[in-house]
Amino acid sequence: MAMTYTQTQTDLSNSAATNAAPVLIAQSQSDISLCYEAIKVLRPHLELDAFVQRVQLQKAEGYVLAYIAQDGVAMSAIGFRISNFLAWGKVLYIDDLITTESARGKGLGGRLLKWVIEKAKENGCDAVHLDTGHHRHDAHRLYLNHGFRIGSHHMGLEL
Repeated sequence: MAMTYTQTQTDLSNSAATNAAPVLIAQSQSDISLCYEAIKVLRPHLELDAFVQRVQLQKAEGYVLAYIAQDGVAMSAIGFRISNFLAWGKVLYIDDLITTESARGKGLGGRLLKWVIEKAKENGCDAVHLDTGHHRHDAHRLYLNHGFRIGSHHMGLEL
């Protein structure tokens, strides 16, 4: 069963201190829709309505969608959940992390990754896990530079 993640105003990064856009949590349908353009880069099979429905369903299971916006557009987004596993203990699992093509190289993905690692620590997690496509070399470099290691191969069976 997914652990509940507490969403509060303290989840926002200190934009005054960093002079950067804050990390926001998508709470409303409008917020979720705002993240669509970023997420569809990673999940192109989802249309807007299906994306919003899936995020709302996943939110009921503990999923959190956070993002960094500029001029009303989500430039980078991260989706995660906290769960307990026999193999790893309490884990923050990153389902989605993407930065739009136009915003790449500006450190937004790294900011979201650091932010979510802090959320894992605040929530008493033992680890942060994710799966990544074998062809996403820039993402691999980001994860490895943040201390992640390759620990397994993910396998799936479509039904």
